[in-house]
Amino acid sequence: MSDDPFVTHRSLLFTVAYEMLGSAADAEDVLQESWLRWADVDRAQVRDPRAYLVRVVTRQALNRLRTLSRSREDYVGEWLPEPLLTSPDVAEDVELAESVSIAMLTVLETLAPTERAVFVLREVFEVPYDEIAEAVGKSAAAVRQIARRAREHVAARQPRVRVSRSEQQAVVERFLLALRNGQLLELMEVLAPDVVLVADGGGLAAAAPTPVHGAELVAALLARADRAAFETTALWLNGAPAGRIERDGRQAAVSLVVENGRVTRIYATANPRKLTRLDEPTEFAR
Repeated sequence: MSDDPFVTHRSLLFTVAYEMLGSAADAEDVLQESWLRWADVDRAQVRDPRAYLVRVVTRQALNRLRTLSRSREDYVGEWLPEPLLTSPDVAEDVELAESVSIAMLTVLETLAPTERAVFVLREVFEVPYDEIAEAVGKSAAAVRQIARRAREHVAARQPRVRVSRSEQQAVVERFLLALRNGQLLELMEVLAPDVVLVADGGGLAAAAPTPVHGAELVAALLARADRAAFETTALWLNGAPAGRIERDGRQAAVSLVVENGRVTRIYATANPRKLTRLDEPTEFAR
């Protein structure tokens, strides 16, 4: 089994599915479905197992994504991707780390399913257009047009400035310290004036139902939280320094977008169903 191409490329296949779906649980289901299809294939007829498996996973993920797109319309409050614990090593591949970041995955949610698949395969994994065309059921010419539109769409919405890992880590630590102390002024100093807080409780945990805009409102909301048994822990989520907040047995994962030394966007995931993979690092690959 260790020599099976599916096992060899499993981390890559999971990354493809996760970037298309924003959910580790759904990505694992897609891999299971893909494995069953791979098990029935005549391997002698497969010239490039890696490319073949990527196509299979892409098709299964597209089917799942179209189903999820309908169900997410009924989601309670804001929907955020499932945060995953990673090792600092993921950040060594800057492009991979950026592609699995909560900020990028949130932007990808605004793409149509086929656009998302094309963008992920082309921009992240550099899959040739003809192979993408086969995976999504379009002509190569159509895929080129879809890729261009998706690229422009993402470029207009992704963070404008790429910061170093050390700067990101320093700002995250300042934010967590200010949050732990609960001091309004300390929080105001680390937040950009136009900061946005997006929280995901899924109807299962307390969370702002809509995005909160502006440093004053965000800081006031965070500072007035009950400090009883309140703990913050720095950790790596989705290839970047981030934080975990624990209070009264409940927890939330917090990912930050940093520009010019301040926090411009806060993604806080409190839905307990999305916090089940914060103890074992996930391996991403491309």
